[in-house]
Amino acid sequence: MPDFTDQPSAVREGQGIDAGALGDWLAKNLPELASSEVRVAQFGRGYSNLTYLVRVGERELVLRRAPPGVKIKSAHDMGREHRILSALARVPGWTKTPRPLAACDDESVLGSSFYVMERVRGVILRARTPEGLDLSPPVMRRVSEATIDTLAEIHSLDLRAAGLEGIGKPEGYVRRQVEGWTDRYRKAQTDDVPQLEELGRWLFANLPKDTAPALIHNDFKYDNVVLDEGLSRVVSVLDWEMATVGDPLMDLGTTLGYWVEADDPPLFQATVFGPTNLPGNLTRRELVARYADKTGREVGDVLFYYANALYKLAVVAQQLYKRWKDGLTKEERYAAMLMGVQALTRAALVAVEKGRIDRLGD
Repeated sequence: MPDFTDQPSAVREGQGIDAGALGDWLAKNLPELASSEVRVAQFGRGYSNLTYLVRVGERELVLRRAPPGVKIKSAHDMGREHRILSALARVPGWTKTPRPLAACDDESVLGSSFYVMERVRGVILRARTPEGLDLSPPVMRRVSEATIDTLAEIHSLDLRAAGLEGIGKPEGYVRRQVEGWTDRYRKAQTDDVPQLEELGRWLFANLPKDTAPALIHNDFKYDNVVLDEGLSRVVSVLDWEMATVGDPLMDLGTTLGYWVEADDPPLFQATVFGPTNLPGNLTRRELVARYADKTGREVGDVLFYYANALYKLAVVAQQLYKRWKDGLTKEERYAAMLMGVQALTRAALVAVEKGRIDRLGD
């Protein structure tokens, strides 16, 4: 039987880890791993924190660290992410996060702060899926339902039981987010993109009231979800660096922003982040309806949350493009990010002009 579980590859140039220094640190902080050879490989090609598979003897760990050259510490706070995972590990009945093991804020060890956690094996659906994996319509229906059900489950977690009430400031969250991403764009701007400015003005003019707060993931999409080998259930949710307490509809909007549908126009297909556009997936409207049913929340008009998510993604693409333009990375994929800024902005404005999140190709 073929193995479709997520596998690492060789460590990429400029993102290496000193295995000897890591081994010494592990021996001090996880003594049961002492006197074993440390081998390191790297997962994925994401644009956020870097993720490595660390083999210590026969044991497998996952290490997370900030990428080199990034100065936005609030977006790459390894200690905070480790604390969130530790808190979630104490929530009765919740099992869908990896078990954290130890954290290090001494940047002299590996050049940046990091933490290690247990490895959760499973299938991760990235933009490029493994050849031969069954992604037929019935399978994708099941996967998309399990994915949105998990988001609803996260938003229903007891914050007090998790001890996570203090990780965010829910009051005024929506306005603060729009203001914050607008400010991030100004700091990262390299070229004139008038349509992005227009989209920002529309968001400010259409700010909704905050809804009841919840724990939100803030980057919930297929490639941050680990599925079992049968693609029938979610076994773990990864990448909690942006998690906070805030308006859960903003989190739902983020997922919608990643959710390109099969009948979306080519402009949207150019920004696909995962196999959400394969037949069988729930549509964005169906995601919203299922989420409302599972959470009991009043969802209402989600256009603002969808447009805001595309705005955020455009700003992130701009930040990545600036990293390339400033010489902080030599990866050529970053050079194309300006086109991503423009495509995401135009896609958001199409939705705004039509006044809906579906049938955008009509």
